[in-house]
Amino acid sequence: MSDITSQSLTSLVKNIKEKKLSSEEVTKAFVDRSKRSKELNSYITEDFSNAIDKSKKFDEKPNLDLKLPGIPMAVKDLFCTKDMRTTAGSKILENFVPTYESTVTQNIWNEGAILLGKLNCDEFAMGSSNETSFYGNVQNPIDKGLVPGGSSGGSARAVSGQLTPITIGTDTGGSIRQPASFTGTVGLKPTYGSCSRYGIVAFASSLDQAGPMSQNVEDCALLQEVISTYDNKDSTSIDFKRTQYSKDLTKDIKGKKIGIPKEYRVEGMPKEIEELWKKGIEYAKDCGAEIIDISLPNTSYALPTYYIVAPAEASSNLARYDGVKYGFRAKGENLIEMYEKTRSEGFGAEVQRRIMIGTYVLSSGYYDAYYLKAQKVRKLIKNDFDEAYKKVDAILTPSTPSSAFKIGEKKNDPVSMYLNDIFTVPVNLAGLPAISIPAGLDAAGYPLGLQIIGKAFQEQEILNLAYAMEDKINFKNKITDWWIK
Repeated sequence: MSDITSQSLTSLVKNIKEKKLSSEEVTKAFVDRSKRSKELNSYITEDFSNAIDKSKKFDEKPNLDLKLPGIPMAVKDLFCTKDMRTTAGSKILENFVPTYESTVTQNIWNEGAILLGKLNCDEFAMGSSNETSFYGNVQNPIDKGLVPGGSSGGSARAVSGQLTPITIGTDTGGSIRQPASFTGTVGLKPTYGSCSRYGIVAFASSLDQAGPMSQNVEDCALLQEVISTYDNKDSTSIDFKRTQYSKDLTKDIKGKKIGIPKEYRVEGMPKEIEELWKKGIEYAKDCGAEIIDISLPNTSYALPTYYIVAPAEASSNLARYDGVKYGFRAKGENLIEMYEKTRSEGFGAEVQRRIMIGTYVLSSGYYDAYYLKAQKVRKLIKNDFDEAYKKVDAILTPSTPSSAFKIGEKKNDPVSMYLNDIFTVPVNLAGLPAISIPAGLDAAGYPLGLQIIGKAFQEQEILNLAYAMEDKINFKNKITDWWIK
């Protein structure tokens, strides 16, 4: 069984198509490993028996022309799945069962994949450590007591621990790339509008984007190929020419110009992150790329801008959870008391904090001073990237300012927690694609990632760069099975 779960998605697809493995064998292998991983707390909702039944039905009449034929897969519990509980990691949606499917997950099932269950995440995707989930924190399989990152911590953890061959997460300010970096996996945040947001529980509507999380770049490209489609049900979906990302992958990046922004050398950045970045530059040079120093002058304003814009949009989006139509409802003497108790009991502390911040910056007398000004700065940040891309094809930075930290270490220090997103949030504010690839280990043996940022809708470009660098880096993760029961 371990021989099956250690295989990449691409290998599993090939073996099923060549009938060396059946969907049932593959599904049972991942189900067995998942059942023995309770200590990691990766799943919120399991659907193992149904997954095995579906795999048997697939094997009876296999369609081997599909891109994900009979491949079992678990997904982040932020995607609505028809007739299966979708909680967004929150008490307020504890018993919510959607009557419809998100477009992204429907695309995956249409290509033959089979749902294993829903993976743990920070509540409403608000967090950088997967500690805000109502269903408890997730353990990093690298070492007991480490966070897996967030908000897609359960997803990154499930891929790195081989509980699912591949998965999808959502990225609002780094929630795919940061946990990918912390767990030694690959995470792609596509261009805003590349993947449909229909059926994804909303956090910040102008920032949220679904994306693939995988063991390697080739697997990532294949899943991006599946999930990136135009959707007329989503007003933010953009109709552009999409490529066959996995088929068009190449390691030939000779002559590509890669920018190194001086502003990403932040004060107090650990020496090992700086050293990783230098190694990354050398890897890129070895692949034939040209390195060019660039400036993104408004980078220092990205984090405060994000933590005005994102809570403001969250405040608006989460106003719908009032106990009237669906979800958790607390008892009250009257309607107003019911509203108050429902929201105070249904939302966790971090969600309440961001709702209050968002409501404040949108309130009369503060809207112009905070929210409107933040939107203007956001435009300046995007302009910085546009100017840089006149000189370079992509930008290389660290993914995170540190490796994974201990569970509880930053839980009571929200500002310190927010600083984990310092290298990732500018990308979301500008709506650009970016990928995190594992690039090394720190002194403790914990993974560190490098981030490649691309031009809008140029996912193929950054996938190719990541593919070439991945080959040079030859990363080896130090995963142990301490958690297997």
